[in-house]
Amino acid sequence: MNSIKAQLLAAIETAPESVLEQTLDYLEYLKAREQKSQNSSLEVSQKEGEPILHGSKAKDLLKFAQTWQGDDFEECLQLVYDTRSQTEF
Repeated sequence: MNSIKAQLLAAIETAPESVLEQTLDYLEYLKAREQKSQNSSLEVSQKEGEPILHGSKAKDLLKFAQTWQGDDFEECLQLVYDTRSQTEF
């Protein structure tokens, strides 16, 4: 039985250039995601699924915050307002 690499090479031989370009982009994406996953798992030294409780301050969440990159911020914010439930204490 052929290895996956051999099967990929055989498929590459007959694929059109446009498919090869998309395939290369996707392969680079998967490799980058795998590298990021490995780096993240090294940085986090806690059990998976265990909550991060440091001081229960918003400052603790800043390391997870990213900048907004979409143009739908107002729509998303309105969705939050429309769908959130009242808190009961």
